[in-house]
Amino acid sequence: MRFKTVKLCALFLVSSVFLPDSMAFGQEVAEPDTIKVKKKPGSKNSKEEENRNVMLNAANNNGPREVNIGLPASVGGTTIMENDLPVVYYFWPELPSRTWRSSVSLGKSGLMGLREQALLTGDFGYAVNSYTKLGGDSLEVAGTLSGSHYGWLKGDVNVSGPIKNGWAYSAGVFVNYDPMTFDPGFTTYSDKTQIYRAGLTKRFSNGKGEISLLYKYARSFALPTNYAAFTYQEGGTIKELGNFRPGLDSYFKRDGLMNMRNSLTGENYQSDMGSSDYGMTSSHTLDLLGNYKLENNWNFKYIVRYHQANVSSTSTTPLAIRQVTAADGFSYKDDGSVYTGAVQTVLGGIILNVPVRTINSRFELNKQAGAHNWRIGITESYHNVDKFTTNRSSYFQEVGAQPRQLLSPTTDADGFYNYNAGAEYHNGFENKITAYMSDAWEISDKFTMNYGVNLRYHKLKGDYYAQPRTANFSFAGQEKSYFNYDWMHMGAAVNLVYKATDNFGVTGDFIYTEKHGQLEDFSGGYKPDYKKTKSPYASIGLYFNSPKISVVSALTYLTRNNYVQRLNLVNPADAAQSNVVYQQYDIKTTGWTTDIVAKPFEGFSLHYLITFQNPIYQNYDFNAFDSAYSFTNNNVLGVSKTLMEIDPSYEFKKWKVWGSARYFSNQFANLTNALYFKGWWETFAGVNYQAKKNIGLGLTVVNILNQNGAKGTINGAELITDPTPYYNSVLTSSYIRPFTVEAAVNFKF
Repeated sequence: MRFKTVKLCALFLVSSVFLPDSMAFGQEVAEPDTIKVKKKPGSKNSKEEENRNVMLNAANNNGPREVNIGLPASVGGTTIMENDLPVVYYFWPELPSRTWRSSVSLGKSGLMGLREQALLTGDFGYAVNSYTKLGGDSLEVAGTLSGSHYGWLKGDVNVSGPIKNGWAYSAGVFVNYDPMTFDPGFTTYSDKTQIYRAGLTKRFSNGKGEISLLYKYARSFALPTNYAAFTYQEGGTIKELGNFRPGLDSYFKRDGLMNMRNSLTGENYQSDMGSSDYGMTSSHTLDLLGNYKLENNWNFKYIVRYHQANVSSTSTTPLAIRQVTAADGFSYKDDGSVYTGAVQTVLGGIILNVPVRTINSRFELNKQAGAHNWRIGITESYHNVDKFTTNRSSYFQEVGAQPRQLLSPTTDADGFYNYNAGAEYHNGFENKITAYMSDAWEISDKFTMNYGVNLRYHKLKGDYYAQPRTANFSFAGQEKSYFNYDWMHMGAAVNLVYKATDNFGVTGDFIYTEKHGQLEDFSGGYKPDYKKTKSPYASIGLYFNSPKISVVSALTYLTRNNYVQRLNLVNPADAAQSNVVYQQYDIKTTGWTTDIVAKPFEGFSLHYLITFQNPIYQNYDFNAFDSAYSFTNNNVLGVSKTLMEIDPSYEFKKWKVWGSARYFSNQFANLTNALYFKGWWETFAGVNYQAKKNIGLGLTVVNILNQNGAKGTINGAELITDPTPYYNSVLTSSYIRPFTVEAAVNFKF
């Protein structure tokens, strides 16, 4: 359940954003479950990025990492594609990790570049693109068995081979049981995911092409995000509480039960966060895809997909923490004893059995003609969400590991209140049709240009409820409102490379995208004030290539307008007074990135990346509590100004030793920039051993430094200018995974 007050656009900016698409350099690192791409430096028609260990995720094992570079990170994470189409149309309400995992059933995975993403989808950001493994001319069995010292177990196997007369098959099973690093007390595994695949491929006897029919069934149960409680210290550091270890203890209330009220019918029910009835999403995906060589050297590539899902999920979001005495009337729910101390307010939510259906397709023609590589294509996406609703309630809990629930004079006898305050609803469909063309033009031996344009039609139609969602609200008997929008968007991308010498040159990029909104914008009970969101991006840089070292250094400029935000504000002069403000604003970021890949001697490789950036708010002004506030030119929340990555590896005989370290500088935690979290490192290391020709072993360590830093924003502190009252106060936030040891066995026959 997404309860963030900020409605963030889906921008997925991995740290190499400042690298032009054609100028990322190669690094051969074979860490378990990482996505890597190998290509020639300076290749003129590259569609993928590399040097990004995107599957080394410091948050969890479930999907690719996300590292933003000046614009707010997407709530849904990095866009994930399979066979050139997104695995889900939009991350909400169906998260991509519920239907996709990195797997041996994928024949290839890579990181799609900014330019390619902008041309194909009309969105600005990076995406992981993967391709389902197809059957070949010989029998092949591949698999991975993985685990950790916390009890994580993953089994992943794929079998493929020929049938006869040009037919081939592929089948795979992925099973994941992950307790994470904490024990919630009401269930053993925080993530239980099963993905089953089957496919048939027919290769034509004339050698001109093939056609495949692929099926995927996924079942995924996942607990909501776990949080950490700690004491905030001056200087942006945290101090552990005596009864809570960040990352190692559960902040879910002990029994996992939440009382809810159906927002459509008004009926009461009890949900269980540990039950598959409330946290399971199941989906079916059917792909028809293929390629064929036409006359005059044209190649035809196509895919049509039908995807349907039944989405259920739970969430808990910690809000304010306050200190109470016996006079405040708090008591433990389980035994009725009086409670004094820190009280955490929690917002709970349920999405229950929401049907989602999507039909996607992509048709593309490409041809190499002299100095040009032409590409012409069209994509179509229809997405229907049937009566999306969220049910909500609030409750109190103590601050501690597996906290006990509290009763107060404001709760009912079961300890809940504010039923469906802020409940969500939307219903309808979206349809997007995009036409695109691109050309990789080798103008001369010194000068190349990649360019492309797209034109997109976007239809948005459905219904919503405009009524305010106060406590005990129900949609039953309320009058619906309707919306019907049609938009045209355009996009463009240009990459220029000038080779001054065989080793040295200049590169430049320009990318432009446009968009409006999506169905979920209507969930909150108000009609969005839609304005066109524009994202112009420009970079210019220098590169140097040699057998021992490759370097690219680039300056960039990026803006994005019309971020939509709902702020839950607390009056800095009266903490008992709060207000909700609907706000739109812009962001501008400039930066400088240098990326280096060095191979000074045989077997050793070092990747180093450093980024300096200055993301700031623009046009951020509003009134609240009879005062005018302006945050224009303030630093963007939750975004570091300095990012660094260091990735060494050494390979000798049957061994490979590797490491990965990422640094994030201070991140501001409130709008006035008075509060911040101190910078931190995310660290990984591992060793791989090729025991036999067909069997490999891997050992990975996550968070070698065992850091426990915090990140995110501080609720209720948006407008404060004096940070002193927050020093030595108990707060909550997200965290990185604690020290973890993982092992894997890979086999291929």
